[in-house]
Amino acid sequence: MLTLHAADEVRYVWEDDAEPVKDGAVAVDGIRIAAVGPLAELEERFPGARVRRWPGVLGPARIHPGPLPDAPSPRERVHAVLKSGAVAVLEEHIESPELRAAAERNDVVVLARARRTALVELGRADLAVFDAAGVCIATVCAGRLVHRRR
Repeated sequence: MLTLHAADEVRYVWEDDAEPVKDGAVAVDGIRIAAVGPLAELEERFPGARVRRWPGVLGPARIHPGPLPDAPSPRERVHAVLKSGAVAVLEEHIESPELRAAAERNDVVVLARARRTALVELGRADLAVFDAAGVCIATVCAGRLVHRRR
């Protein structure tokens, strides 16, 4: 089922100075981004789509830049990364086969080096929503909502 993730603002790239799309949305179909644009246009283009409305700014999920947070288990370490709005980690910080397996089970991407992230049509649906204080309130990893702040 196609889902529209809508927010007060949508940014294609976090580091870009371009104006965000006000009242924007990202259409997610399975693990892929079907479209990005104003919510009203996407609702017209995809009638009947489920709409999830988030307060704040929605953009591409991030890459966790350093060692994974401490936690009792590899699964909990990966979940801490997802709660931060990241869906990718750097290979240099995956220090055990168990941690790599936990990342793979959760569709977290293991990268050889950092790269720029962006919302791209037909790209993998990796999204994050942040509130005005910069706290992650939702993370979508490969099209699945994996974190929602209550």
